[in-house]
Amino acid sequence: MRIQRVAGSVSLKRSLDSGTEEQRKTVLSIIEDVKKNGDQALLDYTEKFDGVKVSHIKVSEIEITDAYEKTGTEIISVIHEAAQNIRDFHNRQVRESWMTMKEDGTILGQKITPLDSVGVYVPGGKAAYPSSVLMNVIPAQVAGVKRIVMTSPPGKDGTIPAGVLVAANELGIKEIYKVGGAQAIAALAYGTETIQPVDKITGPGNIYVALAKREVFGDVAIDMIAGPSEIVVLADDTALANEVAADLLSQAEHDERASSILVTASMELAEKVAVEVKKQLATLPRTEIAKASIEDFGAIYVTEDLEEAIKVVNELAPEHLEIITKDAIELVGKIRHAGAIFVGRYSSEPVGDYFAGPNHVLPTNGTARFSSPLNIDDFVKKSSIIAYSEKAIKQNGPKIAAFARLEGLEAHARAVEERLK
Repeated sequence: MRIQRVAGSVSLKRSLDSGTEEQRKTVLSIIEDVKKNGDQALLDYTEKFDGVKVSHIKVSEIEITDAYEKTGTEIISVIHEAAQNIRDFHNRQVRESWMTMKEDGTILGQKITPLDSVGVYVPGGKAAYPSSVLMNVIPAQVAGVKRIVMTSPPGKDGTIPAGVLVAANELGIKEIYKVGGAQAIAALAYGTETIQPVDKITGPGNIYVALAKREVFGDVAIDMIAGPSEIVVLADDTALANEVAADLLSQAEHDERASSILVTASMELAEKVAVEVKKQLATLPRTEIAKASIEDFGAIYVTEDLEEAIKVVNELAPEHLEIITKDAIELVGKIRHAGAIFVGRYSSEPVGDYFAGPNHVLPTNGTARFSSPLNIDDFVKKSSIIAYSEKAIKQNGPKIAAFARLEGLEAHARAVEERLK
């Protein structure tokens, strides 16, 4: 990894790919095809892009039974426990509707209503992600969403990975479809003969999925346009180089465009971590992916002191931030921008990916400056309640009419004044 001394501002070499004009045209063509030809378009694109010809889109009971036969009881137990941790965490986020009455008899409030339906996209391709099932489905269930649909691309054998199917079935998901890519997003947004449209789409995917989500936004809601994974480790000389290196590589193996950065005031630690990364890279099964990520988007920033290091972290606004320093918990209050903050030596990033409970769907590409992890609020909508009293309209009506005329809206003013006659 390249080591760079920094004093002042730094910026992450953003790895978010906004796509080419050709890719956008391809996505638009796919969306229109799915709108026009429905299921047949999905079958055709599955054969074209996933290299497999499937006879049916919906996952059958036989496929789910086969998935259980391929999955050991021990891992099913782990899925259960992780799901409970995630559910417990998100239960604490639930908001209640409320109303309040003012002295003049006016009632104001807010009504919380779960979305009617949500489509969850679970990526495939380079790996299987049952954790994505848990992280997207559980907060929707806790929020009260009644209809949750899942789509995921099939493998060369024509099936969705066993772990993904088991996780979905354990959560009670009945609508599971073998379709991926931009065509899956189009089907969720606009529907086909088999797939009924949903109100919101969540879940990460490749560039074609990201572009498709951007195109359908407005007809349906989306969670975010997620870029490749990121990790920043803020460490001092109490950190162990082998552990820091392992954590950096845990994100590098995701994707060639993933970003792994160490920020430290210790040149000694920086040099040791650089050596460890090279050493550990050699034995990783996904070494080519991780190596490309480290070479293109990896870095070690060495600052003058810890305070300067914290400034650098806040400028980077990473998806994942690990704090591995003496008295790490005391630094949390100084962190303004991070999707998830992992505190202390034993809070390795994969703890949050799979098991601890907080959601692992996080803002990337610096959007942690203004965005939050996927949460209960993403699966509900809020309606304002306004019940004005006669006393209130008599008291405030002239003020409201005056404000309306300030904006040149005479009919607004008269609508209030009719009640004052």
